[in-house]
Amino acid sequence: MTAETADQSADLTDRLRAVRGVVFDMDGTLVLGDRRNHGLTPLPGALELTAALTARGLPWVTFTNGTTRTPEAYAEALRRIGFDLPDDAMLTPATSAVDHFLAMGHRSALVLGGDGLKEPLRRAGVEIVAPRGKPEADAVLVGWYREFTMDDLEAACHAVLGGATLYSSSQSVFFASAEGRALGTSRAICAMISSVTGVAEQVVGKPSLTGLRCAARRLGVDPRHLAVVGDDPELEMAMARRADALGIAVATGLHPADRSAALPPAQRPHLTVAGVGALLDLLPM
Repeated sequence: MTAETADQSADLTDRLRAVRGVVFDMDGTLVLGDRRNHGLTPLPGALELTAALTARGLPWVTFTNGTTRTPEAYAEALRRIGFDLPDDAMLTPATSAVDHFLAMGHRSALVLGGDGLKEPLRRAGVEIVAPRGKPEADAVLVGWYREFTMDDLEAACHAVLGGATLYSSSQSVFFASAEGRALGTSRAICAMISSVTGVAEQVVGKPSLTGLRCAARRLGVDPRHLAVVGDDPELEMAMARRADALGIAVATGLHPADRSAALPPAQRPHLTVAGVGALLDLLPM
């Protein structure tokens, strides 16, 4: 072992000991499901690890970029397959969008997505504007929306050209499913709106600091003392690096373990493990 390797190993040990909260990705990290996040199955070690963290008093949340369900419905789906988590330990881009919209004073939003995206906004008092004609809104929020039409595109473009801020739940091209890589919708839809309007989207889900700060507030932990665990270097690892959190990659989703060394520094995990079960002996007691 070289002196540099020894220093890096000591630094990683110190950082693991300093972890005060954990942010887990869902698909490809804790579970795998189909393209609509149905048929969820726990990945090896996921139930054991999350139960152990709860028993140790180390708080954790799950943050998915999926918006097919409300956060509460995702939490219930995870409880049905054995995870012990309350509703407020489940975050989606709708969760961070609510926080951000209220902070920005957005009172109305044209939402290209289903009730999983709309309902949290409604409960927070944000008016949901229908994508018809030439609507006026403070924001346009795009999520999982395979029902997308040209009428939706036209309405969203008019809203953005009228001054609405464009937000994306996720700019990831793919997410992990039991059937392999599945194509997301937010990026493709936002690309069309941006091409027409010349307005770039802001991301409220992963890997944005908006998303991670929302998770940190939910946990009551400074972002620098978080471990972010996920399978996608462009999402979880990039988010961890931006906030100086500890990025831990798993090889059970989109990317194999041997790819980590070739990643750019902004997406490189601090630690790579085969699966979440390996963290049982690494995270603080």
